[in-house]
Amino acid sequence: MSTSNEKSTPNEKFRPNEKSMSSEKAAPKTEAWLRGPIAGMPEPVMPAAHAFLQTAEEVADIATSLTHDELWHRPGGVASPGFHLKHLVGATDRLLTYARGESLTSAQIAALKAEKDPGTPPETAADLVAAVQQAIARALDQLRNTPVESLTDKRTVGRAALPTTVLGLLFHAAEHGQRHAGQLTTTVKILRARG
Repeated sequence: MSTSNEKSTPNEKFRPNEKSMSSEKAAPKTEAWLRGPIAGMPEPVMPAAHAFLQTAEEVADIATSLTHDELWHRPGGVASPGFHLKHLVGATDRLLTYARGESLTSAQIAALKAEKDPGTPPETAADLVAAVQQAIARALDQLRNTPVESLTDKRTVGRAALPTTVLGLLFHAAEHGQRHAGQLTTTVKILRARG
């Protein structure tokens, strides 16, 4: 019998095995924010770090096994799972760039323009999930290394130089990732329900 730590495959519920025939359900995994402090993470940014970790886990759980067709399909005209993954990487990078007080590079602007494009050759779900994991690892490093005394430093966003702070950007990057992880999850569930 499977333990609650093992990952199930999308089709596992359709296999007539002991687990699917039992009334037992695997215990849900405790969300990142309820698992306690993250080593080396400053307390004021801990909630953002927890949100980033939750995003990384949700993305890996839902997107790793996507096929090429699922990755770029837009059910009902909504954004594709591939877009959400690429946007999560790019938006996190851009927001953290602003948090450091830097301007976007031409490469970041080009990546923004290419978020809806599968690429040539097309990126796989595994490639995009790995890119999300790497972006989140960089985000966690930046959170860990941001001096607490700089959190209220003023920053600006975009060409319009909209006002914010270091803390505002760090938290927005984390919650923005959670938003797209949720949209990704919903879109994938719709795709899989349609078969």
